Amino acid sequence: MTKEALLEICKQNQLYRTPSLNDKLYCNFKGFSQIACLEDYVNLKALFLEGNVLESLEGLPPLKELKCLYVQQNCIYKITNLEAVENLDTLNISNNQLTCLEGLSCCKNLRTLIATHNHLATLESVEHLAECTSLQTLDLQNNQLSDPAILDILKQIPDLRCLYLKGNPVVSNIRNYRKVIITSIPTLTYLDDRPVFDNERKVAEAW
Repeated sequence: MTKEALLEICKQNQLYRTPSLNDKLYCNFKGFSQIACLEDYVNLKALFLEGNVLESLEGLPPLKELKCLYVQQNCIYKITNLEAVENLDTLNISNNQLTCLEGLSCCKNLRTLIATHNHLATLESVEHLAECTSLQTLDLQNNQLSDPAILDILKQIPDLRCLYLKGNPVVSNIRNYRKVIITSIPTLTYLDDRPVFDNERKVAEAW
Protein backbone atom coordinates (compact mmCIF):
# COMPACT_ATOMS: atom_id res chain seq x y z
CA MET A 1 0.00 0.00 0.00
CA THR A 2 1.78 3.11 -1.25
CA LYS A 3 0.75 6.73 -1.73
CA GLU A 4 0.84 6.16 -5.48
CA ALA A 5 -1.39 3.11 -5.22
CA LEU A 6 -3.89 5.02 -3.11
CA LEU A 7 -3.98 7.91 -5.57
CA GLU A 8 -4.62 5.42 -8.38
CA ILE A 9 -7.51 3.96 -6.38
CA CYS A 10 -8.95 7.46 -5.98
CA LYS A 11 -8.66 7.99 -9.72
CA GLN A 12 -10.33 4.66 -10.55
CA ASN A 13 -13.23 5.38 -8.21
CA GLN A 14 -13.66 9.01 -9.27
CA LEU A 15 -12.61 10.28 -5.86
CA TYR A 16 -10.63 13.41 -5.07
CA ARG A 17 -6.89 13.41 -5.74
CA THR A 18 -6.44 15.52 -2.63
CA PRO A 19 -6.58 12.85 0.11
CA SER A 20 -8.16 15.03 2.79
CA LEU A 21 -11.22 15.74 0.62
CA ASN A 22 -12.30 12.10 0.53
CA ASP A 23 -14.75 10.70 3.06
CA LYS A 24 -14.50 7.12 1.75
CA LEU A 25 -11.76 4.97 0.28
CA TYR A 26 -12.08 1.64 -1.54
CA CYS A 27 -8.96 -0.43 -0.88
CA ASN A 28 -10.76 -3.76 -1.13
CA PHE A 29 -9.51 -6.78 -3.09
CA LYS A 30 -6.13 -5.22 -3.89
CA GLY A 31 -3.82 -7.84 -2.41
CA PHE A 32 -2.55 -5.48 0.31
CA SER A 33 -0.57 -7.22 3.07
CA GLN A 34 -0.28 -4.21 5.36
CA ILE A 35 -1.91 -0.86 6.04
CA ALA A 36 0.22 2.18 5.21
CA CYS A 37 0.23 5.72 3.81
CA LEU A 38 -3.25 6.68 5.02
CA GLU A 39 -2.07 9.60 7.17
CA ASP A 40 -3.33 12.25 4.73
CA TYR A 41 -6.85 10.78 4.49
CA VAL A 42 -7.87 12.47 7.72
CA ASN A 43 -11.55 12.95 6.88
CA LEU A 44 -12.43 9.38 5.97
CA LYS A 45 -15.75 8.19 7.34
CA ALA A 46 -15.72 4.76 5.64
CA LEU A 47 -12.68 2.62 4.82
CA PHE A 48 -13.07 -0.55 2.77
CA LEU A 49 -10.19 -3.00 3.22
CA GLU A 50 -11.94 -6.33 2.74
CA GLY A 51 -10.57 -9.11 0.60
CA ASN A 52 -6.88 -8.44 1.15
CA VAL A 53 -4.21 -10.42 3.03
CA LEU A 54 -3.88 -8.20 6.09
CA GLU A 55 -2.68 -9.95 9.24
CA SER A 56 -3.30 -7.01 11.57
CA LEU A 57 -4.66 -3.48 11.80
CA GLU A 58 -1.25 -2.03 12.54
CA GLY A 59 -0.57 0.95 10.34
CA LEU A 60 -3.94 2.60 10.82
CA PRO A 61 -3.19 6.28 11.46
CA PRO A 62 -5.40 8.43 13.71
CA LEU A 63 -8.62 8.78 11.71
CA LYS A 64 -10.89 10.63 14.09
CA GLU A 65 -13.77 10.91 11.60
CA LEU A 66 -13.85 7.21 10.69
CA LYS A 67 -17.23 5.61 11.42
CA CYS A 68 -17.17 2.41 9.35
CA LEU A 69 -14.26 -0.01 8.94
CA TYR A 70 -14.61 -3.07 6.73
CA VAL A 71 -11.78 -5.60 7.09
CA GLN A 72 -13.61 -8.86 6.45
CA GLN A 73 -12.00 -11.60 4.37
CA ASN A 74 -8.42 -11.02 5.50
CA CYS A 75 -5.98 -12.98 7.67
CA ILE A 76 -6.28 -10.93 10.86
CA TYR A 77 -5.53 -12.99 13.98
CA LYS A 78 -5.69 -10.27 16.64
CA ILE A 79 -7.52 -6.96 17.03
CA THR A 80 -5.07 -4.17 17.76
CA ASN A 81 -4.60 -0.46 17.15
CA LEU A 82 -8.27 0.54 17.25
CA GLU A 83 -7.25 3.46 19.44
CA ALA A 84 -6.47 5.15 16.12
CA VAL A 85 -10.13 4.94 15.11
CA GLU A 86 -11.79 5.37 18.47
CA ASN A 87 -14.98 6.90 17.04
CA LEU A 88 -15.93 3.80 15.05
CA ASP A 89 -19.62 3.02 14.78
CA THR A 90 -19.39 -0.13 12.62
CA LEU A 91 -16.69 -2.82 12.39
CA ASN A 92 -16.91 -5.81 10.07
CA ILE A 93 -14.10 -8.24 10.89
CA SER A 94 -15.75 -11.45 9.71
CA ASN A 95 -13.93 -14.21 7.82
CA ASN A 96 -10.61 -13.75 9.58
CA GLN A 97 -8.47 -15.83 11.97
CA LEU A 98 -9.58 -14.35 15.28
CA THR A 99 -9.56 -16.52 18.39
CA CYS A 100 -10.47 -13.64 20.70
CA LEU A 101 -12.48 -10.43 20.50
CA GLU A 102 -10.35 -7.96 22.42
CA GLY A 103 -9.07 -4.45 21.98
CA LEU A 104 -12.55 -3.10 21.34
CA SER A 105 -13.20 -1.18 24.55
CA CYS A 106 -11.45 1.94 23.22
CA CYS A 107 -14.26 2.33 20.66
CA LYS A 108 -16.85 3.77 23.00
CA ASN A 109 -19.33 4.45 20.18
CA LEU A 110 -19.16 1.02 18.51
CA ARG A 111 -22.74 0.03 17.76
CA THR A 112 -22.36 -2.71 15.12
CA LEU A 113 -19.85 -5.56 15.31
CA ILE A 114 -19.81 -8.32 12.69
CA ALA A 115 -17.40 -11.13 13.56
CA THR A 116 -18.80 -14.16 11.75
CA HIS A 117 -16.67 -17.04 10.43
CA ASN A 118 -13.75 -16.71 12.85
CA HIS A 119 -12.35 -19.14 15.44
CA LEU A 120 -14.16 -17.92 18.55
CA ALA A 121 -14.78 -20.91 20.81
CA THR A 122 -14.49 -20.12 24.52
CA LEU A 123 -16.13 -17.73 26.94
CA GLU A 124 -12.77 -16.01 27.29
CA SER A 125 -12.78 -15.33 23.56
CA VAL A 126 -15.86 -13.11 23.86
CA GLU A 127 -15.76 -11.86 27.46
CA HIS A 128 -14.47 -8.44 26.37
CA LEU A 129 -17.79 -7.80 24.65
CA ALA A 130 -19.14 -6.79 28.05
CA GLU A 131 -16.93 -3.70 27.75
CA CYS A 132 -18.67 -2.64 24.52
CA THR A 133 -21.48 -0.79 26.21
CA SER A 134 -22.78 0.94 23.07
CA LEU A 135 -23.24 -2.25 21.02
CA GLN A 136 -26.67 -2.63 19.45
CA THR A 137 -25.99 -5.20 16.72
CA LEU A 138 -23.75 -8.21 17.32
CA ASP A 139 -23.20 -10.92 14.71
CA LEU A 140 -21.23 -13.97 15.88
CA GLN A 141 -22.59 -16.51 13.42
CA ASN A 142 -20.54 -19.50 12.32
CA ASN A 143 -17.96 -19.65 15.08
CA GLN A 144 -17.43 -22.47 17.60
CA LEU A 145 -19.09 -20.95 20.65
CA SER A 146 -20.68 -23.70 22.74
CA ASP A 147 -21.00 -22.63 26.38
CA PRO A 148 -24.51 -21.48 27.44
CA ALA A 149 -22.80 -19.18 29.95
CA ILE A 150 -22.19 -16.80 27.04
CA LEU A 151 -25.56 -15.38 28.09
CA ASP A 152 -23.97 -13.96 31.22
CA ILE A 153 -21.68 -11.92 28.98
CA LEU A 154 -24.33 -10.82 26.50
CA LYS A 155 -26.65 -9.68 29.30
CA GLN A 156 -24.06 -7.09 30.29
CA ILE A 157 -24.45 -5.22 26.99
CA PRO A 158 -27.10 -2.68 28.02
CA ASP A 159 -28.69 -1.82 24.65
CA LEU A 160 -28.22 -5.00 22.59
CA ARG A 161 -30.99 -5.08 19.99
CA CYS A 162 -29.93 -7.48 17.22
CA LEU A 163 -28.13 -10.75 17.98
CA TYR A 164 -27.01 -13.45 15.56
CA LEU A 165 -25.68 -16.73 16.97
CA LYS A 166 -26.70 -19.26 14.33
CA GLY A 167 -23.99 -21.65 13.26
CA ASN A 168 -22.61 -22.02 16.80
CA PRO A 169 -23.04 -25.18 18.94
CA VAL A 170 -24.48 -23.03 21.74
CA VAL A 171 -27.76 -22.76 19.81
CA SER A 172 -28.43 -26.45 20.39
CA ASN A 173 -26.81 -26.47 23.83
CA ILE A 174 -29.37 -24.06 25.28
CA ARG A 175 -32.68 -25.80 25.80
CA ASN A 176 -35.57 -23.68 24.50
CA TYR A 177 -32.90 -21.46 23.01
CA ARG A 178 -35.04 -18.70 21.55
CA LYS A 179 -37.23 -18.29 24.61
CA VAL A 180 -34.24 -18.24 26.93
CA ILE A 181 -32.38 -15.64 24.88
CA ILE A 182 -35.43 -13.39 24.57
CA THR A 183 -36.18 -13.44 28.29
CA SER A 184 -32.52 -12.99 29.23
CA ILE A 185 -31.97 -9.95 27.00
CA PRO A 186 -35.05 -7.70 27.29
CA THR A 187 -33.73 -5.13 24.79
CA LEU A 188 -33.61 -7.59 21.86
CA THR A 189 -35.74 -6.77 18.84
CA TYR A 190 -34.14 -9.27 16.42
CA LEU A 191 -32.70 -12.74 17.02
CA ASP A 192 -31.04 -14.76 14.27
CA ASP A 193 -33.44 -15.11 11.37
CA ARG A 194 -36.46 -13.13 12.52
CA PRO A 195 -37.71 -10.20 14.61
CA VAL A 196 -38.75 -10.46 18.23
CA PHE A 197 -42.33 -9.23 18.32
CA ASP A 198 -44.11 -8.12 21.48
CA ASN A 199 -46.43 -11.12 21.53
CA GLU A 200 -43.48 -13.52 21.27
CA ARG A 201 -41.77 -11.75 24.16
CA LYS A 202 -44.90 -11.95 26.29
CA VAL A 203 -45.19 -15.69 25.64
CA ALA A 204 -41.50 -16.21 26.38
CA GLU A 205 -41.69 -14.24 29.62
CA ALA A 206 -44.79 -16.12 30.72
CA TRP A 207 -43.14 -19.46 29.93
